[in-house]
Amino acid sequence: MKMVEIRKLDTKELTKQSTKLREEITELRRQMVLGETTNSRVIRNKRRDLARMLTVLSEQLIKEQM
Repeated sequence: MKMVEIRKLDTKELTKQSTKLREEITELRRQMVLGETTNSRVIRNKRRDLARMLTVLSEQLIKEQM
């Protein structure tokens, strides 16, 4: 996801999306261990998306507290 798309989401939606991404990352790691997939780049990209979402989420929470 692009930062522009992430910034358009509200706090609840970001929370849902971050939870979904964490589950996907866990599933991809399981698949890597079992040898079902060998594409580690997908995991890296999803981790970066998660980091972007968490950054925007923390920014939004700080703005709400002010």
